[in-house]
Amino acid sequence: MLYLTDDLGLLPFFLPFGIIGFYRYLWYFIKVAAWLVYRPRLPKANPTYTGEKDVTIIVPTIDAGEEFKIAARSWLACKPKEIIIITETKMRGPLQDLANEVDPARIKVLTVPKANKRLQMVEGINACTTEIIVFSDDDAIWKPTMLDYILACFEDLKMGGVGTSQTVHAVDPKGRQTLWEILAGFRLTSRNIEIAASTHIDGGICCLSGRTAAYRTLILKDPAFQYCFTNDLWLGKYPLNSGDDKFLTRWMVSHGWNTYAQICKEAELYSTFKNNWRFIKQVLRWTRNTWRSDFRSLFMERYIWRRHPFVAFTMLDKIFNPLTLLAGPILVGVFASLQEKRAGPTNPPLPAWNIAISYIIWLLLTRFIKLIPHFLKRPQDIWVLPAWLVFNYYFAIMKIYALFTLHEVGWGTRAGVGTELAANIGKEVPEDHVKIEMTAVHSEREEEQRNENPFYSIADQQVSQMGVDGSFAPPTSHHHQQQQQPLL
Repeated sequence: MLYLTDDLGLLPFFLPFGIIGFYRYLWYFIKVAAWLVYRPRLPKANPTYTGEKDVTIIVPTIDAGEEFKIAARSWLACKPKEIIIITETKMRGPLQDLANEVDPARIKVLTVPKANKRLQMVEGINACTTEIIVFSDDDAIWKPTMLDYILACFEDLKMGGVGTSQTVHAVDPKGRQTLWEILAGFRLTSRNIEIAASTHIDGGICCLSGRTAAYRTLILKDPAFQYCFTNDLWLGKYPLNSGDDKFLTRWMVSHGWNTYAQICKEAELYSTFKNNWRFIKQVLRWTRNTWRSDFRSLFMERYIWRRHPFVAFTMLDKIFNPLTLLAGPILVGVFASLQEKRAGPTNPPLPAWNIAISYIIWLLLTRFIKLIPHFLKRPQDIWVLPAWLVFNYYFAIMKIYALFTLHEVGWGTRAGVGTELAANIGKEVPEDHVKIEMTAVHSEREEEQRNENPFYSIADQQVSQMGVDGSFAPPTSHHHQQQQQPLL
C-alpha cells in the first residue's frame, strides 16, 4: 500500500495517519504485555480483615426482581457481616419480602423518600458499622472467593478502593446470550485487560466499576466526601446522580488513597445487561459519565497526571479515538478515488471493491486479535465479530454525540431517575432520616490508616466537619480528623 501510495504521490498525505495507527497499536500491545504479567493479590493465611467481622455489602436499588435472590445468595456465600438494601419508600414492601425469602437476619432494608442512587448510597454508608463497605448492583453474582480476594488488597493501609473482574450473565434462564449481551461481553473483555494493565503499570484505574467495588468506610463517612458526593453538579448547574463510581474513583486519586483491580477468576462477578436495543441507552449514559469524569480528572483536578500517568494518557487517547477511528474509512475512500484519477498505463488502479474488502478484512482481523481472550472462553461468539466492527463505528459517532449532550444527566433507562440533586432530596425529610454526617468508627487500625495517608492539611480538619448545607460544626469527641486533601 505504501508503495502504491508513493507511486501516486500520496505518501505525504497518508504517512501521518500511518504514524497514528502505529502509535495506537503500540499502545495496545503495551497494555496486552502489562496484562500478561499482571498478578492479583492473594489472600493471607491470617488476614487482617474477614467478611464476618469487617464487611457490609450495600446495594442501592429500586426494582430488584428474582435475579436479586440469586445475587443475594451468592453474597451470603462469601459470609459478610451484613447486607443493607436501600430503596425508595414505596418499594420497601416488595424488597423486604425478597430479603425475608433469602435471609432476614443478615439482610436489612432501608429507604429514602425518592429514588436517587447517591442518596441511597449515603443512607447505607451511615448505617454501616464495619470497616469495609462493598457496593454491589442488585444483579451482581459473586463467586464464593470474592470477598477473600477483595480483602487481600486492604492489607495495604493506604488502599482505599478495590475493583473486580466482570463478565456477562445471560438474562435468558437457559444461558443463551443475545447479540447485545455478547457485545457487552466484548466490552468487558477489553475493560478487564485495560484495568489489569493500568493496575500493573502505575497502580491506577480509570473507574472502580459500581457493579462491585470495595472501600474503606472511614473515607466514605467523611462529611466532606458526603457533601461533595451529594452536591455534585456538572458545569455548576446539572445535578449528577449516575457516575457515582467515577466520582468515587476520582476521590481516591485526589485524596491520596491507593486503588487496585483484582482481575482473576476468584474475584470475577457475573452481571446482567440489557438484552435488547436498550443496551445502547446504557452505553450512552456510561459514555457521558466517562466524558465528564475524564475532563475533570485531566483538566480540572489534574491529580491523575502525577499519581497515575499511564491512566491519564489512556484517558487522553480515548478523547481522540473517535476521530482517528472514523478517519480510517474516510481516508480509504479518498485513496480509492485519488488512485483512480492518478492511474496511468504503468500503474493501473486497484478495483474499489478490492480496496474495500482488504480494509474490512484487516479491521476484522485486528478486532479478532483484541478479543482472543474472550473467544478462548466463548468461541461460539465469533459470529458477532462483524456486528462488533459495526458497533465500534456506531460507538465512535455516539461518543461525539455524547460530548455535545453532557447536559443530559438522566438515567436513560429509568424514567424520571437521576434529574434531581441528592442533597436536595435529603433536605425534604427530617434530619434523622438521611443524615449527611460522620459517625464514630473506633479502631486502632483506622488510626493507622489515617497516619499512613500523606495527603493531609489543617484545612481538611475543617472540611471534614462540614455538613450537607456547607456550614461548619465544631468537632465532637467521636469525629476523627480525616487526613485527606480537599477535592478541587
